[in-house]
Amino acid sequence: MLTSVSAELVKECVTHLQESTKRVAVCLQLLTEEELWQKPNAQANSIANLILHLCGNMTQYILSSLGAIPDVRERDKEFTTKGGLSKTDLLKKLSVTVADVIKVLEKQTDDSLLHIKTVQGFSKSGASIIIHVTEHFSYHCGQIALLTKLMTNTDLDFYKGINLNAKNK
Repeated sequence: MLTSVSAELVKECVTHLQESTKRVAVCLQLLTEEELWQKPNAQANSIANLILHLCGNMTQYILSSLGAIPDVRERDKEFTTKGGLSKTDLLKKLSVTVADVIKVLEKQTDDSLLHIKTVQGFSKSGASIIIHVTEHFSYHCGQIALLTKLMTNTDLDFYKGINLNAKNK
């Protein structure tokens, strides 16, 4: 059982994960299969590699640590893979991973949010793990959006129809 504050934290993180997934989907619709795997330079990642990385991170941090499945992540492969997956494949992989993450998040308790786990060598509470995954997804979603804008010279319209000049009340 979650307190109202814990429930709000989980609910908002779920909302942000879903929002970022939709934004990645918008980007994928605008890209060709070739652009998906393009790296701007040797030090950068392709959009496809970033999606594989997001799936690996969420699987290790949420599905393994909070969902208690074995940690089988092969992080280096997320960055060295050079093809073999289409836009459809990658979006499905991302969507399924996010859906699985949400199922695990919805089963958390106050005790599990406070319990310390060792993930990727770091000691983190369940709450810290959830926050990490949410901000990590948002960070890489921004990279995916920027790469998409640079490749397509397109406004992604993430905030279409919303008055972003509205003042606080």
